[in-house]
Amino acid sequence: MISATLLTDLAEVVNGKIAKVVLNDAVELTDFSVKRVDGSTVAMQYIIPASSVSLVTNIKLKSSADETLTDNNVHVPITSDTLLLHTLPIKEV
Repeated sequence: MISATLLTDLAEVVNGKIAKVVLNDAVELTDFSVKRVDGSTVAMQYIIPASSVSLVTNIKLKSSADETLTDNNVHVPITSDTLLLHTLPIKEV
């Protein structure tokens, strides 16, 4: 069993590595409304401007060195500026 303290420490490391969000391999977002660790979860909020994309089909989280940390296929229509809530739970499996 992994202790809650270690899971929180790992979440802090992950949070520190995330520098940007890349939508559809084309739109980079570096401004987060919220980017923090809550327990063993990385919690982020960011705004997707409607002027930048009308449909999000892929979301990548990347490091400052442009290393892909996560890669998720999604289907999110964007009809107006949209606040996206994005969480990464760090847990033992």
